[in-house]
Amino acid sequence: MNKEQYQVVIVDDDPVCLRMAKRMLSKGGIRVSCVRSGHDLLTLIEKYTPDLILLDILMPEMDGFDTYRALQEYEESAGRTSTPVIFLTGESDVEMERRGLKTGASDFIRKPFDKDILLKRIINTIENNRMIESLTEEATVDRLTGFLNKISGTDTISKCCMDHRGALMIFDLDSFKLVNDLFGHDMGDRVLVAFSNIVRNNIREEDVVSRIGGDEFLAFFRDVSDEKSVSALCERLNEQLEKEAEKLMGAEHGIPLGISIGVAFAPEHGRSYKILFSYADNSLYRVKQAGKHGYEIYSMESDPESGEEDLETELLRTSQIVEERGDSKGAMLLGQDAFSWNYRYVVRFMERYDGVANRLLFSLSIRAKGPMFSEVAAEFAAVLQRTLRKSDIIWQSKPNKFFVLLPQLSERDTPGVIRRITRAWERTGYHQRAEISYRSSPIVVEK
Repeated sequence: MNKEQYQVVIVDDDPVCLRMAKRMLSKGGIRVSCVRSGHDLLTLIEKYTPDLILLDILMPEMDGFDTYRALQEYEESAGRTSTPVIFLTGESDVEMERRGLKTGASDFIRKPFDKDILLKRIINTIENNRMIESLTEEATVDRLTGFLNKISGTDTISKCCMDHRGALMIFDLDSFKLVNDLFGHDMGDRVLVAFSNIVRNNIREEDVVSRIGGDEFLAFFRDVSDEKSVSALCERLNEQLEKEAEKLMGAEHGIPLGISIGVAFAPEHGRSYKILFSYADNSLYRVKQAGKHGYEIYSMESDPESGEEDLETELLRTSQIVEERGDSKGAMLLGQDAFSWNYRYVVRFMERYDGVANRLLFSLSIRAKGPMFSEVAAEFAAVLQRTLRKSDIIWQSKPNKFFVLLPQLSERDTPGVIRRITRAWERTGYHQRAEISYRSSPIVVEK
């Protein structure tokens, strides 16, 4: 990014120093704002977000350290990311420099300034901060939809439930599986992107949305606590999704695509995220049972947990949850416990019914500098999921190792599977940065 877009605030009680620093930075193409005290900075920062702050340590009333602490407290309370700070001082005090860096400052520059050094340190600090922000965003955002992913979304919305009044909502796309089955998974992704844009156009800055499953989303709407608002939102989402579906798949696509919403209110129904999610989930199930394309707000009277259900109703309810959700395009990527349970089940099945199964262990090794290793590993996991069957299961046993179980696949069929995975990996372009190796062996059970 061009440095002309950098915006820097200088905080110093010495007007001569302010003029000199501003002249140097302005000639270097940086936009500069000057304030004379820590109080002035805190006032400015409420309406303005600079890329970096140059903060003098020795100032009357409120020194640099006190100002920095106040800045951190404000940014934390306002939910803003931390602005990088470089301390300025005319003193050659090593202990002061150590203290400044210990508080979390990005750098420490002594007066008088050398123009080239000052510019280089500012640019490096801003660029490094932006790179960290970018990597942090990649780790917390769902790539397809641009919303928070399940882990970061759950954490953020849990805090919202504890701290704010509002509505926790679960969105579930009705009949989405038919899109994948009839039009293919690429069309399914396009529908998800279209729905995400619709949601984005119907929320405010303070609302939070997370993708928690294939076609399932979780949201928290601040200060929403009435049925009228929920009803209006549900109607808008369904109407707009119908129009987008026609654009993507044609007016005669024939799929009853829509949105079902389960809702629970905080604090009316509680503050615990787990409890509110459970309430919203139960409400969502009842919408599905009632014909979909609608919403329901949790109430004790309609809670299935508060009354007796016959076994047939419970069977239908549980089956619908399993069938509606968790639909995967390919193999399942499981944690250690879930993988172990499935592995043992396959072995027992083989013992009882004379089945066959094979196992693979893939290892990744970086061969060239490039993206973070976690990004490479995530891409390889996605390749495995896309390439393998729905009956296959994957466990990332180590950051660079993937254990794959292939039920009902004989040893002679394994080379074909490996060739498909290798070709799919090469198509990603990541194969130039990371090499894969593997070992395979059949599962042998004793009779």
